[in-house]
Amino acid sequence: MDMIAVVAATAIVGIVGLLIGVLLGVASEKFKVEVDEKEILVRAELPGNNCGGCGFAGCDALAKAIALGQAPVGACPVGGAPVAEKIGAIMGVSAEAAEKKVAFVKCKGTCDKTRVQYNYTGIADCRKVSVVPGAGEKSCAYGCMGYGSCVKACQFDAIHIVDGVAVVDKEKCVACGKCTEACPLGLIELVPYKAEHLVQCNSHDKGKDVKAKCDNGCIGCSLCTKQCEFDAIHMDNNLAVIDYEKCTNCGKCAAKCPSKIIK
Repeated sequence: MDMIAVVAATAIVGIVGLLIGVLLGVASEKFKVEVDEKEILVRAELPGNNCGGCGFAGCDALAKAIALGQAPVGACPVGGAPVAEKIGAIMGVSAEAAEKKVAFVKCKGTCDKTRVQYNYTGIADCRKVSVVPGAGEKSCAYGCMGYGSCVKACQFDAIHIVDGVAVVDKEKCVACGKCTEACPLGLIELVPYKAEHLVQCNSHDKGKDVKAKCDNGCIGCSLCTKQCEFDAIHMDNNLAVIDYEKCTNCGKCAAKCPSKIIK
């Protein structure tokens, strides 16, 4: 092999590589995207779960939104008040963290309390079972199916199926909202952490029909509404609904409920 040709080829490759390196360096400087220093500092304080509970695509997107003033400093549900305080210091604003919330499952239809319409055998996923006839084994069309789509969606091990019904661990829940999105029946909602009285039912059937399907359902008797002195509980299509902003946790509604579904 001609040694001169080898040296020439090596030199050409080296020169081309050098030119490409120089061009890339120039291009990176010319087209680089300036990142706000505050955005970097805010991102460093966020936990990095990228759960989407804040309403943004992830922690990077939230950090950018906070730096631009498009999101409050307490927008991260996972970090809570401690992270909000640190980010507030970075942004130079008051860190008035939003009231802590947790997920709540509106169902008390455990295996021993709800009727079974047939034995289901198949994929254990609520979203898939919701499209089959009867939407699962339980006869109540409004209740928790118990196949665990919410459990799979939770990144914080805060929700589990207990006796056929999803149950939330308040201390682990960060109110990211993933379980609420995963439930095909809309059974899970975010409620104030301090709420002590919640209606454990989602059925809009009339009382007789409810009792025929589940022993732990709201029968729409409205006795709870008559006990409340703060106008905090009303009937909505045969179902008792609590206004948490008005509720004082006096417990009179729970004491009067014949079905004992106000916890």
